[in-house]
Amino acid sequence: MSDYTLSDETRDRLKKVSTASVATALYKRGLRNQFIQGVVPVARKPENMVGQAFTLRYIPAREDRNPITVFRNADHPQRVAVETCPPGHVLVMDARKDARAATAGSILITRLALRGAAGVVSDGGFRDAEGIGALDMPAYCARPSAPTNLTLHEALDINIPVACGDVAVFPGDVLVGDGDGVMVIPADLADEIAEECTGMESYEDFVLEQVQAGAGIIGLYPSTKDENQQKYAEWRQKTGR
Repeated sequence: MSDYTLSDETRDRLKKVSTASVATALYKRGLRNQFIQGVVPVARKPENMVGQAFTLRYIPAREDRNPITVFRNADHPQRVAVETCPPGHVLVMDARKDARAATAGSILITRLALRGAAGVVSDGGFRDAEGIGALDMPAYCARPSAPTNLTLHEALDINIPVACGDVAVFPGDVLVGDGDGVMVIPADLADEIAEECTGMESYEDFVLEQVQAGAGIIGLYPSTKDENQQKYAEWRQKTGR
């Protein structure tokens, strides 16, 4: 588990950048598989999801181990994960990309939100998705799914390295989610990625204004002409960016 602690400054920066910018910054560092495949926002939120990973791993359910009565156990890992995920963290669920059954429902996710979690991500399903979408806390899953998790999943391990949507997620990694989906940033890169992406977003906003005004892309994006760097410098001074 990482001993990295996400600072307020880095969290604020990452709330203002896109997953596309994060993906490009990580690609420059040789990391090509950090986008969680197959998950979408349950409902779009006005700002990014940003938080460190706290994980829950499901394995395939075996019928003799997963009757409905297991929920009476005070140490059931699904319930324990919801009650122990630290405030400001994102609960990441490894469901083997199997959304035929839910990995949580609105009651548990509401509890998670009220405990101060920054979000939840599952590569499986959520039940009562409308209720989850109504929460202020961002939530991502593969799709709505009514069957209880016990149908196909057994919650087993808490806060260990997991796979979520084909991405290796280690406890303490930093997750950034927007309307496109969720990126996973290795903890030791989070601060520099946040700083780099802030600059990337500034330049891309400038480029978009130029394109909307009729400018061509060649030499502008990426910038290979000195005149565009000069225009960008003037734009930054004018906009305070």
